Amino acid sequence: MNTGSHYKLYHFIPWTRVKIYKMLLLSIVPTCLFYFLEWKWLAIPWVPVALLGTATAFISGFKNTQTYNRTWEARQIYGAIINNSRAFGIAIRDFIRSDDKAEQANLHKEMMYRHFAWLTALRFQLREVKSWENVKTKSYNREYLKYYKVPEWESSLDEELKFFLTVEELEYILSTKNRATQIIALQSSKLKKMNEESKISDFNFVALENHLKELYDQQGKCERIKNFPYPRQFSSINLYFTNSLCFLLPLGFIGEFSKMTEKFGENIIWLTIPFSVLLGWVFLVLEQIGESTENPFEGNANDIPITQISRNIEIDLREMLGEKDLPAGIQPVNNIIL
Repeated sequence: MNTGSHYKLYHFIPWTRVKIYKMLLLSIVPTCLFYFLEWKWLAIPWVPVALLGTATAFISGFKNTQTYNRTWEARQIYGAIINNSRAFGIAIRDFIRSDDKAEQANLHKEMMYRHFAWLTALRFQLREVKSWENVKTKSYNREYLKYYKVPEWESSLDEELKFFLTVEELEYILSTKNRATQIIALQSSKLKKMNEESKISDFNFVALENHLKELYDQQGKCERIKNFPYPRQFSSINLYFTNSLCFLLPLGFIGEFSKMTEKFGENIIWLTIPFSVLLGWVFLVLEQIGESTENPFEGNANDIPITQISRNIEIDLREMLGEKDLPAGIQPVNNIIL
């Protein structure tokens, strides 16, 4: 997530420079052929360009709206995780009781630390790279990684989980495929045991199990977004329309400027290049922005800041435990926070 007022041009232009090079090539070649070799047939009417531009604008707007909706839904899901985590922390603190206060405090800590483990396992799963994601497959995204770090790619899951789970639990969790799912299953088993030991009443046991169900629901929603890409047919048609328009733009501008040569001279044809580059850049960047928004957990600079959110939840719950030595909040680097 970018925390600045906007992307600076010295970040944005290099990120999109490949598009600029592409439009320069597509506009310079036909303009030179028209001007020097007098290939007059390269000039086409503006009407087909305008019709294709309208279709391209429509499909680009549709894609950007839908990819934004994916990102906003992901943020809403993590907002629900924040709220449910706080409610779960309060319920643990107030529902789990023991005559032995030290044992009670240990039970509270064990349950909350296991919840931290769930948050950690979930964010590591969401940052796993999928074949359709773009951060590591697109050169401009790989270059942009120099401005920020993805925490889940800089550390390992077992190193982070060892602070929250016992040795036996850690060994078991690492042997499973869906670690986040099995951590909640461990929570449920522990709650059942405490209910059998009368440390939790039946009513409170049901209430805490409902909290675990909510966490499962939110995890499942995250997995749905992570594991189901923006439909490839819509992504493909947007790419084809945009590239077709960028190919025809210079030809259309040549046609328009060629009509003005008698009044302004033949050199006016060279205006085809800057106008084509500018207009083509707009459409190509719209497509690239939609692409960078469609996978909100991939490690992109525009991702949902799940690492920061998880750390804030951890701080809140540690304070509920009465801890004073709290981890520091995660701060933006170059206005980017994950």
